[in-house]
Amino acid sequence: MFQEVSVFCNMAVQSWSDLLKASTKTALIHDGKRKIHYLFTDGKEMAEEYDLTTDELIVRKWRSKSTLKGQGPWEIEVGEPVPSTVGCLESDVIKENCSNPVFMRKDTKTSFLWRVRNLPYPKEVYNISVEPDQRCCIIRTNNKKYYKKFNVPDLDRSQLPMDSSALNFTHANNTLIVSYKKPKEILTLEHELLREVKKLKGTNEEDVDCKTQ
Repeated sequence: MFQEVSVFCNMAVQSWSDLLKASTKTALIHDGKRKIHYLFTDGKEMAEEYDLTTDELIVRKWRSKSTLKGQGPWEIEVGEPVPSTVGCLESDVIKENCSNPVFMRKDTKTSFLWRVRNLPYPKEVYNISVEPDQRCCIIRTNNKKYYKKFNVPDLDRSQLPMDSSALNFTHANNTLIVSYKKPKEILTLEHELLREVKKLKGTNEEDVDCKTQ
């Protein structure tokens, strides 16, 4: 049974890999970053930004065609969320003092990593779990001050199982940091993808066709 599941997962990873290879890709080198734009056969777009020095993924975002045949908004998967001034004054000083928790994902080469800023509670208050049946992770606090359910799109795209033992977390400087160790299938896929995008001939100028802005 284990062998059958392993074979199925490998096929799913290969399927996502094939979609990436079949996409139309545009490269742009700008501001110390390697920016890659993917256009898939179904019209969806994915934009990624890699640090030129470390090769670490800085941004990944998605866009689909809207029902009005125009372009929909970009949805951030990895990277800083789009700044919002809702509930805050325009002053940068005031915005920094907004106390609402800010949830974002910023990966390392070996782990998926999520940060939740503006959470002042000590580490023992948090309970973070993997829910395999719901294919998500859940952050809870025993003081019921914060709750967050989130998935791992990379695992979903490759149809890989979720593993509770891969999850870890820490807390420092009012920031909760949740990490999930990347399975070997993801590490292999990311290594192969990075190798391929480095082969793309990129321009050093802003390219209007590279729709990453």
